[in-house]
Amino acid sequence: MRVPLSWLREFVEVPEDATPEDVLASLVSVGFEEEDVHRFEVTGPVVVGQVLSFEPEPQSNGKTIRWCQVDVGEEHGGVRGIVCGAGNFFAGDKVVVTLPGSVLPGPFPIAARKTYGHVSDGMIASAKELGLGTDHSGILRLVDLGIDAPVGTDAITLLGLDDVAVEINVTPDRGYALSLRGVAREYSHSTGAAFRDPGLRDAAEVRPGEGFPLAVVDDAPIRGRVGASEFVVRVVRDVDASRPTPVWMVTRLALAGIRSLGVLIDITNYVMLELGNPIHGYDLDRLSGGITVRRAASGEKLETLDGQVRELHPEDLLITDETGPIGLAGVMGGARTEMTAATTDVLVEAAIFDTVSVARTARRHKLPSEASRRFERGVDPAIPFVAAQRVVDLLVQYAGGTPDGVGGALHSALPQTVIALPAGFVGGLVGVDYSADEISGALELIGCEVRPTASGWDVVPPTWRPDLTDWWTLAEEVARVTGYDRIPSVLPVAPSGRGWTPAQRGRRRVSDALAAAGFVETPSFPFTTEAQNDLHGSASGTHLPSVLLANPLAGQSPALRRSLVPGLLQTAHRNVARGLVDLSLFESGAVFLPEAGVRYGTPTVPPLAVRPDAATLAQLDESIPPQRRRVGLLVTGAVSPKQPGRAAEAAGLSDVLDAVRVIAAAAGTRIDVAQAERAALHPGRTGSLSVAGREIGYVGELLPDVARDADLPGRVTVAELDLDALLEVAGERVVVASLSGLPAATQDVSLVVPAGVSAAEVSAALTDGAGTLLESVRLVDDYRGAGVPDDAKSLTFALRFRAADRTLTAAEATEAKLAGVAVAEERFGATIRD
Repeated sequence: MRVPLSWLREFVEVPEDATPEDVLASLVSVGFEEEDVHRFEVTGPVVVGQVLSFEPEPQSNGKTIRWCQVDVGEEHGGVRGIVCGAGNFFAGDKVVVTLPGSVLPGPFPIAARKTYGHVSDGMIASAKELGLGTDHSGILRLVDLGIDAPVGTDAITLLGLDDVAVEINVTPDRGYALSLRGVAREYSHSTGAAFRDPGLRDAAEVRPGEGFPLAVVDDAPIRGRVGASEFVVRVVRDVDASRPTPVWMVTRLALAGIRSLGVLIDITNYVMLELGNPIHGYDLDRLSGGITVRRAASGEKLETLDGQVRELHPEDLLITDETGPIGLAGVMGGARTEMTAATTDVLVEAAIFDTVSVARTARRHKLPSEASRRFERGVDPAIPFVAAQRVVDLLVQYAGGTPDGVGGALHSALPQTVIALPAGFVGGLVGVDYSADEISGALELIGCEVRPTASGWDVVPPTWRPDLTDWWTLAEEVARVTGYDRIPSVLPVAPSGRGWTPAQRGRRRVSDALAAAGFVETPSFPFTTEAQNDLHGSASGTHLPSVLLANPLAGQSPALRRSLVPGLLQTAHRNVARGLVDLSLFESGAVFLPEAGVRYGTPTVPPLAVRPDAATLAQLDESIPPQRRRVGLLVTGAVSPKQPGRAAEAAGLSDVLDAVRVIAAAAGTRIDVAQAERAALHPGRTGSLSVAGREIGYVGELLPDVARDADLPGRVTVAELDLDALLEVAGERVVVASLSGLPAATQDVSLVVPAGVSAAEVSAALTDGAGTLLESVRLVDDYRGAGVPDDAKSLTFALRFRAADRTLTAAEATEAKLAGVAVAEERFGATIRD
């Protein structure tokens, strides 16, 4: 919200010497966020000049310029010669002249310069060049603004270009502050300055006439709330749409971020900013009959003021006349009844529309507006009568209109919610020992009606504060008004028995370990395609059911992921495209594993702002597909860059296997690897991962075609593990092995086994047979060739033995080794290779 200071001073006493930064500091102290300071960025000398004469001079480029003689006053050098390219002015016109040394927005410094064969001693300015609007079709004639100032007058002050606006961020719960009325009240709360409420007018003065047909027919209210609770119309006749908007109004609207569109529309926008109630004006002669507020019918269309023809939805709330829709209620008016330069009679509308209806319509049609922004947050239901009268007054004063007795109003009782606030609640919640007078005084200051009771207070919030609904919101207001600086900074003590669950601790250990190992965590959106789910979600690449989104963020990714790999591939592609080719990435996140034939989701969405009952929560739980948390890895490029005396070391399968071992260590278990096959992975470079015989994931190198489809050059190796299953098998506690002071005994063994037997199976057999003395077993060679049968292979393992209570002898280590060999022989027919 942009707040011109000259406008703010009309409603609250802001010191004349207060800077914009002072005003922002006061507003920040009552909970607003400082955004910016806006100025016209015009510096003088900029003065009123009078065109004495001009000579048209055609140029070789087809353009005709005017060599003008302009009187800028004796104090500014008298008559000056100025070159001007515009043709919309006449001799005798008073204009705005920017003299050498002045600076216009841009910045655009003005200097005497030679152009078109003359020395132009200044510039005659347009409205756009001064920052007063977007009109650059001609220069600004003061007569068009209704101004007749003496020659030489300071135009910066005359046009209000010395005004300044502060901008604050207004949160959705404080819609009342989207008005000068609301901001002035908050400035008063902060500083204690006297506040004059522009919304306080005598009821008889603002009561509209009768005779204009009005109706609200809402057969399908959203959440039981009728689409329009207040609707006021008044008629003003014989307006002159050609009259200029007062320059002070144009200046204030420009500082507030709204361009001038003619006196009729400018007045409605001005009142919206002043009082916070969006106003709409209709060309009365283009209306047919009365006005009815209703929901859209199937197949109806409406051309809105932006020239777009819109297909209407049955939830859309409409303003209609006898011929059909003439506006989207609270969002944007229709083109058929808009006010134009030919308008003479105006119907002024001020209303209160349902917040949810307006919000849904604005989003459905992608049509955010200043009006919808206010109605979505809630408009004071007590202000429409005042706002309509204010528009009438301005139309009479500045557009020459005549108020007509014809009008109409539909209204309902103002809300009177009583909140019983216990005496000790505010201090207990905020942590400040407020006195009873401080609490009641703060609430009365913001407009609440406060009545003492035996247990505290009965509080009736003001009509402009629909966000005050319970004890907590009232307590927040007390803290805000009395000062956040009074709240002590005390670190709360965590309740006993709280903290991370074992699963959360396990996931954190895995992520920390991977990050410490040099991997970078890259969370991604859980959206992908069905084809990617089929390719990476199943070992065979066959079709699997996917959860399809009803309203996906991106149409090309309509499914929830079954695997983390597609997201890692997208992240890798973005990095490689930006020159980062050496990547070690991981992601920990949920995958969605729907079952075939089961329909997920709910036919209806439970209402917002209402806690679902137990049955609704159970239905929601059942509507969610099974989800498992996984961890995915991806490496590509080099793990060690090229450097003097050493070539680059390409990343590959061994690096990902090392990362898998890091995960196993963090979880407190051991992960076994066995050769496997998957549709997306290279045959012979793919392995399954298991813990205690339970398969939990896979590792492997992507097929070249798959990597190429992902726009990734070179080798890409991935792994994906079911983190939930891993932690379930590993248990809740990680037991750190003690360091032995006794020496280890090492031996190697080479076993000849059938070629189809995996090294992991042989390793498991050696481990089972060797017993507790075997501390580790590691594959060091896989030989196939001379001396080994064609259908067999020789696997060499390095074995390490250690006893907890003694130094092992060579004989004891050999005995344990042979026990392991015996088990391998029993299972696979393994023999020791000579």
